Amino acid sequence: MPMWPCDFEGCPRPAVRTFGDCILCNRHLCSVHLQPAFHSCPKWEEADIYDPAARAAEARELTELFGKINVAALAARASSLRGGIPCSIPPLQYDVSTRSSVMGGMNYHIELTFDDGIQWIARIRRSNATSPPAALRDYIIQSEVATLKFLEPVGLPSPRVFDFALENANNPVGVGYILMEKLAGKSLRWSLATQQQKKTVMNQLADVFIELHKYPFDLLGSLDRPGDAHIGAFARESLTAFAQSEMRPIGPLSSSEQYHDSSLQLILDLILRGEMYSQHAVDAYLIHRFLVDLIPLVSPSPSPSSPSMQNGRKYYLKHADDKGDHILVDDDFNITGIIDWEWAQTAPPAHAFNSPIGLLPVASFYDGVNDLGDDEIVFARLLEEKGRQDLAAFVWNGRVQHRFSFCCGYDLADWRGFLGLFQGLRNAVKVDEGLDWDEWKAVALHRYKEDVGLQLLLSRREVTASGP
Repeated sequence: MPMWPCDFEGCPRPAVRTFGDCILCNRHLCSVHLQPAFHSCPKWEEADIYDPAARAAEARELTELFGKINVAALAARASSLRGGIPCSIPPLQYDVSTRSSVMGGMNYHIELTFDDGIQWIARIRRSNATSPPAALRDYIIQSEVATLKFLEPVGLPSPRVFDFALENANNPVGVGYILMEKLAGKSLRWSLATQQQKKTVMNQLADVFIELHKYPFDLLGSLDRPGDAHIGAFARESLTAFAQSEMRPIGPLSSSEQYHDSSLQLILDLILRGEMYSQHAVDAYLIHRFLVDLIPLVSPSPSPSSPSMQNGRKYYLKHADDKGDHILVDDDFNITGIIDWEWAQTAPPAHAFNSPIGLLPVASFYDGVNDLGDDEIVFARLLEEKGRQDLAAFVWNGRVQHRFSFCCGYDLADWRGFLGLFQGLRNAVKVDEGLDWDEWKAVALHRYKEDVGLQLLLSRREVTASGP
């Protein structure tokens, strides 16, 4: 199981870091479990396909979490924020049948109901083997609050934040939390929507893109000061290094080239330290070393003709997990809310206004096909109909951005999925086209034979192979 650095002094076991949120295999937009055919049943999350051992571990984790939460203190705090109106909180208990409605991969949600019918949500970070250290959990909470505070006057349907607290001895609730508005609606299930329902959502999502484009930033990073549009370091596990338990997040940065180089160098360093891809170290190193070479091809220079670029590079707020369930809709598929702004960051326009990953044609995307899917085409045309040909261009030309992002840090346990992504990327950038994996690896071993990191990994492999 993936874990963060062990705090036990002298522990020889290297920490292993993986990231993802497929509830079945811990991968982000898993190529198997998020195929449309796999989850066409609306009850798939509650089906008996979820590993019983994982359920048991999850139950233990949440039971421990519930033991830390002072429910009375949480209710008292919420009541005080509304002038003393009493509120109630249902008993905290783990229930597999309702897990998808109260919990995501990183957070647990508690519903608070006031005597006048108003409802709030307490958003609490889960704590398990894949959770980052407390300092990073606090920074992520703080960044999410700053993002939601920024969005309040923007006009996007995002939840209002009423209060938050970090993990410390002075927090009477016992855990870090965000108290926020409970928005109406249900999570969007893209695969179950009709084409007309999808178009309704995409039409409003295009308006969201247009609104966000009104708010440029000068740096790449995450909002980090609630109430202030300040960009700090990236609030994300995969963009944070640790040295002797000291947290060292990447950023803020001034260019996409710096962003890609910093994030890839972190992955290469983790590979060399045995903290990522320990079972596929040489393959993973070759892949990410190659991605470093592709940075100039996926970081195009700003266009002088673009109005947003006339005063230098500009960056825009980007939701970090836009696979679809971050959108709440009503029965007519009108958007009632956009939630889960954890990990949000500013991004170059080619990334910020690319089609959301929920619109990707999953099967063909993983097979290496670089044509846009039907939903992406509809989305681009909706932007054009609204007079935003500039934003539509990022969708039309966005496949390289998608492929590069997916290949960075991809879980190689899903080898079949990776091969299609990697082949599609090489075809899209027209570098090493047409080579199968074995052919490409041979080329890469020769290309990077002078790379010090690769030499170190190969020497380790030789020592292991010749060992007793």
